[in-house]
Amino acid sequence: MQLTTRGRYAVVAMLDLAMSDGGKPRRLADIAQRQGISQSYLEQLFSGLRRSELVESARGPGGGYRLARAIGQISIAEIIDAVNEKIDVTRCGGKGDCQRGDTCLTHHLWIELSNELQSFLGGISLQDVIDRNERESQADQRGDTDQIAV
Repeated sequence: MQLTTRGRYAVVAMLDLAMSDGGKPRRLADIAQRQGISQSYLEQLFSGLRRSELVESARGPGGGYRLARAIGQISIAEIIDAVNEKIDVTRCGGKGDCQRGDTCLTHHLWIELSNELQSFLGGISLQDVIDRNERESQADQRGDTDQIAV
């Protein structure tokens, strides 16, 4: 499975928005600058995020985007799905025609893996990612070298 920049950038932008939220709309130009992502690319991504009701837009001075739900209620899988990124490790896109029109020997294995990935990412919220980053940052500051359990 290869997650393209579409999915990666959407997750990064949503995390940026979540970390600076406070209920106030944030401009895409600010997110673009902080994350090193083209503003026009972010506009495309946020169009899908808005259609999926993950973000809300506010017009006018002080306008921008804010999360449409609490950060603990938005999963990473929802974000990836919202920007038309598919979590699929099959070569056939799940159609079962991977071997000259027939189902390959490993097709069902890759389907199950795709389902597991979807389930895994569906179980991780923006809040979970932020919390983990904070725990790891604190461990780094203390000089802990052990891996942090999540």
